[in-house]
Amino acid sequence: MRITDQYFWNFVFGLFFLALIVMGAVALDSETARDFATLTLADYALMTLASWRLIRLFVYDTVTKFVREQFYDAKEIKGGVMLEKPARGPRRTIADLLSCPWCFGVWTTAFTVFCYMAFPWAVYPVAFLALAAAASFLQTLSNLVGYNAEKLKNQNERL
Repeated sequence: MRITDQYFWNFVFGLFFLALIVMGAVALDSETARDFATLTLADYALMTLASWRLIRLFVYDTVTKFVREQFYDAKEIKGGVMLEKPARGPRRTIADLLSCPWCFGVWTTAFTVFCYMAFPWAVYPVAFLALAAAASFLQTLSNLVGYNAEKLKNQNERL
């Protein structure tokens, strides 16, 4: 007894990802703008932060919600529409991928590393995304500090 029939599509997308990785490695082996041996900690930090920002952009941000919605089914409910993942098929696998930061992160990181290594100009969008990631992290951190300070203030006022 199988729990789901999505195993087939997960396997297909897994093979597709593996094929992309192999083709990217072959391409980088013959043509590359940078050599892995010359990468610095700053390069790895830029690629890491850029990948993180792309994950947030496609999995959570409102501006890319229209991309995620293409892989969901619209179900009419009282007074509106509710989006739900399809029960099966390739759209379900893509919907699962776009809703999982861990899963999508593997694809995003592979894309970021490939572009950074293959194209000299990729340093600009990678740096832009990395700075945006750092800024969003600092904003989230300041919101958390402000939230906790407000919560502590409210607790002290009740005493």
